[in-house]
Amino acid sequence: MELLGTVAESDSKKMIVRGGSLPETGDSVFDSRKRKVGTVRRVFGPVDSPYVSVTLSGGYEAPAGVEMYYSKETKYGKGKRRG
Repeated sequence: MELLGTVAESDSKKMIVRGGSLPETGDSVFDSRKRKVGTVRRVFGPVDSPYVSVTLSGGYEAPAGVEMYYSKETKYGKGKRRG
């Protein structure tokens, strides 16, 4: 797991994290206790310190300033197929 950043704001369905690393869409997001709290929905903002929108699962709410972590998801499949 890698450090994603700190929570900027949160509600019951989504959370905005200000971070220093660039996760990919679909990566899993965890709290400091290694509990999965959601998945990366979108990365936006400046390249140096992007914002990450996280779709929460289970109504998890985190106060501002809490550190979040992420794990790379392995993408399986062949991609485009010839017809």
